[in-house]
Amino acid sequence: MTIAIITGSGGLIGSESVNFFSKKFEKVIGIDNNLRKSFFGLGASVIKNINNHKKIKNYTHANIDIRDYNKLEKIFQKYKNNVKLIIHCAAQPSHDFAASDPFLDYSVNSTGTLNLLEAFRNYSKNAVFIHCSTNKVYGDRSNSEPYIEKKTRYSPKNYKILKNGFDEHYSIDQSKHSLFGASKLSADILCQEYGKYFGLKIGIFRGGCLTGSYHKGAKLHGFLSYLIKCSILREKYTIIGYKGKQVRDNIHSSDLISAFFEFYKKPKKGEVYNIGGGIKNNCSIIEAITLIEKELNHKTKINFNNKPRIGDHIWWISDTRKFENHFPNWKQSYSIDKIIKEMINTEIENLSSKS
Repeated sequence: MTIAIITGSGGLIGSESVNFFSKKFEKVIGIDNNLRKSFFGLGASVIKNINNHKKIKNYTHANIDIRDYNKLEKIFQKYKNNVKLIIHCAAQPSHDFAASDPFLDYSVNSTGTLNLLEAFRNYSKNAVFIHCSTNKVYGDRSNSEPYIEKKTRYSPKNYKILKNGFDEHYSIDQSKHSLFGASKLSADILCQEYGKYFGLKIGIFRGGCLTGSYHKGAKLHGFLSYLIKCSILREKYTIIGYKGKQVRDNIHSSDLISAFFEFYKKPKKGEVYNIGGGIKNNCSIIEAITLIEKELNHKTKINFNNKPRIGDHIWWISDTRKFENHFPNWKQSYSIDKIIKEMINTEIENLSSKS
């Protein structure tokens, strides 16, 4: 039997992974205890996604907290070398929440990752392990670059960065990460070390704004999803810092999963990749609002908070050339426009089903 284990299986990337890899493997085991509801409230609950997964014939759900090594170990003990792929998406994803509960943040993001790596190493070491990291491991070093303020966005003065984005050689040191960034960096380095020290097949994907129709955006996390929800409901959206001109590259979850699949077919040991929409798929918050307003044909209510979040990036676009060079068959299929249209349609459908 071929088995894929997916942590955070009810979340954005986890859900996309379940749907994709359930068609590639004989069995998919999803691990998710809906801790996201505890982080961000009822509106961020992923229970609907989990219940939908349970309808998939070869899907089995495990309501397990990744901080509980003994329960994780039992799964790996049972299936051992039948486990061919582990996709680790489970995390505490918010800067603000991390500052409010550092112990919980670190235990989920770092200790939880260590638990999975140990179970993987001890029982299923021939499998491929994919870790969802974040560009926040670089901290706010990118803010020290010189930028030009334009009408709807900031733009780097450094032509190399403007042309390609930030690559994997960008320093992770001497910058402010936020506690979330620090706990994710700890997990990131652990994954690199298990790959290089123990010779395990591990890929570390440092994503920026990961998005898609499965996203359960909340005020503290998932800006594009939450912005779309506020726009549809005509609720006020607060732009925090930089006049809304901060730039992010957005990648659709299905394009990220196709990158995972390429890595699975030809894995490497402890390799790091910056992954995101890249130079082709990026926007500022102001530009995203304009696209949403055009699609909905009404104005979005906006409130400005001039004080930026601690460690928030002024401009971040991932240089994806390393991954593209290693895996030339990978192509992105979603543009910013296509992402926004799909997310709007899905959110309207979800709201209609509740009424």
